Amino acid sequence: MSLTVLIDTNVMMVALSPKSDLHWIFQGMIKGEFQVVVSNEIMMEYEEQICKRYDDSIVNDFLLILFEASNVIHHEPFYKWQLIQQDADDNKFVDCCISSAADYIITHDKHFDVLKQVDFPQVNVVNAFEFKEILKATTK
Repeated sequence: MSLTVLIDTNVMMVALSPKSDLHWIFQGMIKGEFQVVVSNEIMMEYEEQICKRYDDSIVNDFLLILFEASNVIHHEPFYKWQLIQQDADDNKFVDCCISSAADYIITHDKHFDVLKQVDFPQVNVVNAFEFKEILKATTK
């Protein structure tokens, strides 16, 4: 069984750097160790934020991977749950997670903590280190 995840921009930006202790996430994505769900809105945020920190060739290569990798699922949510009030921009990840039936959102953003108090719909939020343990347990 392959896990399906959404990766919040704050984690993805750090994971891109080979010097980062989260680079294993990017490498795992490239190797197809799990599936990644993206929407057009998520892709645009990735591009906007990654352009601020990396040069054009890295941004272009990253976007090409997202467009062509067989383990990247492109999904457009049609319903807006609006579960995160503190930073409504984070809802793009929540809505996509719910509508695609993804297993987890990987984030280090505390705004997602409010989801722990929502009974329905269930959204599993983990940080990168928790996801690493989950991934290890599912690939044994």
